[in-house]
Amino acid sequence: MDQAYTSGMGKASTVPEEIKGWNWGAFLLNWIWGIGNSTFIALLMFVPGVNLVMMFVLGAKGNEWAWQNRMWRDVAHFKATQKKWRNAALVLVFVIFPLLFVSLMSMMKGEAYHLSVTAVKKHPQVISMVGKNPEPGFFVLGEITYSGEGGKANLNYSIEGDKSSAEVYVYATDLAGQWLLQEVVVMNREQGELVYVISPLE
Repeated sequence: MDQAYTSGMGKASTVPEEIKGWNWGAFLLNWIWGIGNSTFIALLMFVPGVNLVMMFVLGAKGNEWAWQNRMWRDVAHFKATQKKWRNAALVLVFVIFPLLFVSLMSMMKGEAYHLSVTAVKKHPQVISMVGKNPEPGFFVLGEITYSGEGGKANLNYSIEGDKSSAEVYVYATDLAGQWLLQEVVVMNREQGELVYVISPLE
């Protein structure tokens, strides 16, 4: 019997040796791949603590499960489809995700961020703590939200001088397009130092 007709029969399916192996589409796209390949065990990706393990299980068992759970014309059809899943996963991971990340970093490094960097770099207590020429790191965490005509920014990033590094915490508000720093705190956890560049009481 042609192996194409033994697919889609669950555990009763005969899995061709030539399709066994790692499945990058299942590993990288996991639950999305699972729905597309009728392998609904992939929905365990939504279970905390199980999801990390499940990624690797899907990568290792994905080909077999997909063959068992869906009807395929033949091995060539199966391989061609899984190749498309792999290519989609690679585009997502190496093109779309990086573009989204760069876009997010660009948004986070807006006016509130730049105002805080300027204030931090020229503050004498910060210079005394971390050293001369403190520079911010690449990553900025936090959130920026808007409601009506105003907005709020809660940001966190690191700075490093020639003596030490520290974390910067920023709270700023936007009113009609004008950002104002409400609080900027620089913390050096190793030294146990805290500097209020801009105090909420000011």
